[in-house]
Amino acid sequence: MLRARLAAKKCSKAASSVPMSRFDDAPVNYEGMAKNIDIVKGRLNRPLTLSEKVVYGHLDNAAEADIRRGDSYLNLRPDRVAMQDATAQMAMLQFISSGMPRVAVPSTIHADHLIAAENGSVADLKVANTLNREVYDFLGSAGKKYGVGFWEAGSGIIHQIVLENYAFPGVMLIGTDSHTPNGGGLGGCCVGVGGADAVDVMAGIPWELKCPKVIGVELTGKLSGWTSPKDVILKVADILTVKGGTGAIVEYFGPGVESMSCTGMATICNMGAEIGATTSMFPYNHRMRSYLDSTGRSAIGDLADANQGGLLNADAGAEYDQHIHINLDELRPGINGPFTPDLYHLASEVGETARKQDWPVEVKYGLIGSCTNSSYEDMGRAASLAKQIADRGMTCKAGFSISPGSEQVRATIERDGYTKIFESVGGVVMSNSCGPCIGQWNRKDTEKGEKNSIVTSFNRNFTGRNDANPMTHGFVASPELATVYAITGTLDFDPEVDELTAPDGSKFKLETPYGDELPSQGWEAGQNYYTHPPAEGAGEVVVDPESARLQLLTPFNAWDGKNLENAEILIKVKGKCTTDHISAAGPWLKFRGHLDNISNNFLITGLNSENEEMNNVCNWTTGERGGVPDIARQYKAAGVPWVVVGDDNYGEGSSREHAALEPRHLGGRAIIVKSFARIHETNLKKQGMLPLTFADPADYDKIRPDDKVTLTGVTELAPFSQVTCTVTHNDGSSDSFPLNHTFNDLQINWFKNGSALNYMKSQM
Repeated sequence: MLRARLAAKKCSKAASSVPMSRFDDAPVNYEGMAKNIDIVKGRLNRPLTLSEKVVYGHLDNAAEADIRRGDSYLNLRPDRVAMQDATAQMAMLQFISSGMPRVAVPSTIHADHLIAAENGSVADLKVANTLNREVYDFLGSAGKKYGVGFWEAGSGIIHQIVLENYAFPGVMLIGTDSHTPNGGGLGGCCVGVGGADAVDVMAGIPWELKCPKVIGVELTGKLSGWTSPKDVILKVADILTVKGGTGAIVEYFGPGVESMSCTGMATICNMGAEIGATTSMFPYNHRMRSYLDSTGRSAIGDLADANQGGLLNADAGAEYDQHIHINLDELRPGINGPFTPDLYHLASEVGETARKQDWPVEVKYGLIGSCTNSSYEDMGRAASLAKQIADRGMTCKAGFSISPGSEQVRATIERDGYTKIFESVGGVVMSNSCGPCIGQWNRKDTEKGEKNSIVTSFNRNFTGRNDANPMTHGFVASPELATVYAITGTLDFDPEVDELTAPDGSKFKLETPYGDELPSQGWEAGQNYYTHPPAEGAGEVVVDPESARLQLLTPFNAWDGKNLENAEILIKVKGKCTTDHISAAGPWLKFRGHLDNISNNFLITGLNSENEEMNNVCNWTTGERGGVPDIARQYKAAGVPWVVVGDDNYGEGSSREHAALEPRHLGGRAIIVKSFARIHETNLKKQGMLPLTFADPADYDKIRPDDKVTLTGVTELAPFSQVTCTVTHNDGSSDSFPLNHTFNDLQINWFKNGSALNYMKSQM
């Protein structure tokens, strides 16, 4: 049996080796939740979904809150904050600027984004610690001074660390990363936000969220064979598309839930970010209890058991805004891509589709890991496949990269023999970090511009996302399938049907993958990379004024009280424009703490409708051409206001608020699009920008790149009001049309004061 062949070596360490200080500073407050829920039920007089219970259970004022799904705004009190290092820099710089002496809720920083994958874990971590020392020292010292825990480089990916230590059933946690919903696999309401939202919560201010709609996904049947939890979210992405979950929480329920592990449910919630969902959640069950026990949190499991019926599951008869049914008995292995995470194919058909679409059928690389699929179970299932070819003296035909989710996972899979199996077939185990998933990949096997295909177990596959090569066709699938494609080197292989040829000429089919849900011998803790903050602030935080990587913030100017007149169009973007297009990651990550330097990547990969080129726009006041940030700086220096015009679901993807900070810093006034992704629209509001949408999306076509834009109605900005856009064309003619916004009264104060941070400081 495969599971016997994968038996682990003996180990003396167990779950008790995980120090409680990592997660004992945010008490489980089921009593407070229950009181709020009783108040809300008395007011609404209807059954509540699970997500409603957790969200409304965290209301700042349940008795007076305006609760209308999809319409009203809620003031909430999250239990804790988590920040990854690339976004934590700007979040902590804003917190420092706020003047607050210490965070008001338990908070942590996780060093996971700044480590580039190239030569393997040890070498890459050493390089990262050298290159990023200034940033790590800043984050560590800020943590000590302001009361924030710090997980150093090597500890693992933020979402895996949160799942292992901080998430629990019913928690409300916000994180400065769009894949924070990973914690929904443990029954938490975990939401990705921008850094300014995190600052509000850390400062003790209620967090504002538009009351989410609820999409119910009913799972029946049972996962089996080659089908995995990843296939569930790949199918949901096919159904809802990249914007179908916007403004909603996706709530999974039904008997099919019982066939999934806790980490499998986390995978589904994690990739829910790719459908625009506010977050995703699963009801509390015995699989979550097993995970809590395994990770040293049995006391929380006891509390959850006692509150399972009332708080941690939906009420009978609860209604959803949309209902989706997936029969797991009928679900087949899927693979999504390229270039968008909602383009669904059956794994059995993707090879044929690739040939028809002229996509490269040859697979150059298979990559497993990332925050979406880097659990012990994921690694075990992939290793069970790798061992089958290792036993026959075979190696992978494509490159094969493995990124463990945490130091705990890494140490445990090394102890249990998985690492040796991966290495025996040509795999390279990278550091416990995001790596290639976010573009931190020093890839050597292809040249930029070379057309090729890769298959990953990641969550996103936007153009150039993983390796900065716009011709890399990225597909996302389960770790099992990514491993299969690394083994075979081709998309034209169906593991349920096709055979491999061993070196001796014998034919064989891969046996169904298998992996233990949790390590039978407990967790190997590995090296401790965590520093708990002192009870009182200690030390100083120093930012070198000459630094190229860190820069203290200067407050943005308040609104001038006038309508916007004769603004230039910096760029009219055509087609998909994600936060990767607006503020690229990869090599730019090193500037995430320096607003002026990071602004040099503003919209450099957005497609200009004028010439269908990237980073080539015109300064319409001088006739000079240049890169997008260069022309923006010219306009700013000359005192010329400018706007950006965009397409549908503008700003989808990451939570990075740099995509909102950069246009504000460079002198932008408004972003006018067909529709926004949730987090990006909020981030723009937080920084004093005007995010506006066409009342009629067809009006996008009335705008020419060289038009002058006037916005009237800004002086009368109010909830549900409209702004009139008048575009004056080069020939003297003009068009006028209405624009919508979603500002409420509080957010209008952000705009008038120049930013949410400015307004917060004005109220102190």
